[in-house]
Amino acid sequence: MSDWPIWAMAGAWGLLGGSGLLLGVAIAYLVRLPPRVTASIMAFGCGVLVSAVAYDLILESYELASFRPIAIGAVLGSIAYTAANWLVVHGGLSGGARHRKRSGGQQPHVSEGGGLAIAVGSLLDGIPESVVLGVGLLDGGGVSLAMLAAILLSNLPEGLSSAVGMRQAGRSRTYVFGLWGGIALMSGLAAALGAGLLGGASAELLAVVSAVAAGALLTMVTDTMIPEAVDGDGGLAGLFVVLGLLAAFGLSQGLAA
Repeated sequence: MSDWPIWAMAGAWGLLGGSGLLLGVAIAYLVRLPPRVTASIMAFGCGVLVSAVAYDLILESYELASFRPIAIGAVLGSIAYTAANWLVVHGGLSGGARHRKRSGGQQPHVSEGGGLAIAVGSLLDGIPESVVLGVGLLDGGGVSLAMLAAILLSNLPEGLSSAVGMRQAGRSRTYVFGLWGGIALMSGLAAALGAGLLGGASAELLAVVSAVAAGALLTMVTDTMIPEAVDGDGGLAGLFVVLGLLAAFGLSQGLAA
């Protein structure tokens, strides 16, 4: 892979990160997990992603570009994600995307539509993660394995929880696997585009772009993942978030040593 152009390597890493979604879908169809277990896995994924964003994106970006541009970038990323998510949920696609990661029967039944909104909303969630992987190759340091692991570990419960909800809403296995397979492919494309379009950019600009993605990711976790983690977990969501954060932080520090 070392002989590949950077955009191609970024696309491959983005596809690998997105494959966690398909793994989660496969688990949902192979094993009937209790709602509490599904919620706990989602909570763990929340902690993993929060840790990766804080230490592998925000902190490293701050060391390259100081606080002010990083703060502005993170806020702009959050605003951009919030606006885009609002358009998907409340716009002409219908409100089917609101509960796209929920497993407890909140998703609209297949007879009520909303399939396109779920697909667009899920793609919206995956774009910041993919851009981060693509941009990470441009500073010459290679892909962040800690960030890649965080994306894989957070995508798995996303795919798992969404697949359970879609199955309960009457959507076919072909639809569910096709949707998440398409999202995984689009994740690879987004990573490739991120690396291709930002090739030659300064380290400071790459840091700001990472901060924008970080703001979008944290907002995505709060808006779409935490509700599923809290619902039906028996009060253990906070514990599993902490465990996920510590696991990702330990991985990051171990790889950096």
